[in-house]
Amino acid sequence: MPSDAQLLLLDKHAAESLLLPDDVMQAVREAFVLHSQREGRVFSVVRESLSTGGVFGIKSGDVQAQGLLGFKAAGFWPNNRRVGSEPHQATIMLIDPATGRPVCIIDGNAVTTMRTGAAGGLGLLQLARENSTRVCVFGTGVQAHVQLTFALRLMPSLVQVRYVSVNGERDAAFEADFVGRCDIAHANDRDQAVAESDIVITATPGGGALFDAQAVQPGTHFNCVGADTKGKRELPEGLLDRVRLFVDDQTQARHIGETQWSPDKACAELGDLLTGKVQVNRQPNDITVFDMTGLALQDLTVARMLHERAAETSVGTSLAWPW
Repeated sequence: MPSDAQLLLLDKHAAESLLLPDDVMQAVREAFVLHSQREGRVFSVVRESLSTGGVFGIKSGDVQAQGLLGFKAAGFWPNNRRVGSEPHQATIMLIDPATGRPVCIIDGNAVTTMRTGAAGGLGLLQLARENSTRVCVFGTGVQAHVQLTFALRLMPSLVQVRYVSVNGERDAAFEADFVGRCDIAHANDRDQAVAESDIVITATPGGGALFDAQAVQPGTHFNCVGADTKGKRELPEGLLDRVRLFVDDQTQARHIGETQWSPDKACAELGDLLTGKVQVNRQPNDITVFDMTGLALQDLTVARMLHERAAETSVGTSLAWPW
């Protein structure tokens, strides 16, 4: 039996040093394409509430032709804020499909953040109007920050940002990160901010409708991030009836995403847009929604990229893991 097997550990700092936006975009795009072509499998999601107040989940999958197998154990622990820590926690493991042995363990927080930001960026490029200039962001946390970062990076036409914080107050730190890159200001009237925006990004804990449905104007595009568990929602009742709906995975979106509130609504997967199986043919007055629940394949393709980069650059810590 092999006695010289190694297990690579990539902690937060190692993972962050290797996460370059262009590389992440490429890996996430690959995940969507693999999913569309059904070359990558997404296994059933585990998502359960805990007595501690947290929510624990597992997303897993594989790409058999590439020898890629693994999972992400992740969730949301709101009480972490009390000790000054991030409530979202995630750990990714890559596994050798031939033996079942672990190959690489990665701090998944930065991976989750970046791959979701990249997925949102791909959604904008496919679905938002090319001449969009104004964006409204709900939330000022880690995910709101990365979604806006990718939006501004990929759509130079965006010049005005209005944001709504969870507590309804101005977030000076959030604003400071984007000063000089756009006209950014806190929105006192969330309905007005939605009505005046070409793009709306919702990245909150998903506690309920964030605005009134009548505020939504023709032509608006929504990237919805916060609904990732049964019972969560960010969009008002009835809005999905008016939109063209796109998701990352139909089954998953109907189970834990925004789509759970209108499960019979026709929808298309973003990967099918990227492979040409589905055409957008967006009309100026179309209201579009990208319901993002996060694919295990995104975590795995990004994790594989990090594993490869770490091997090339000698980043990370190798442990003896004999068997």
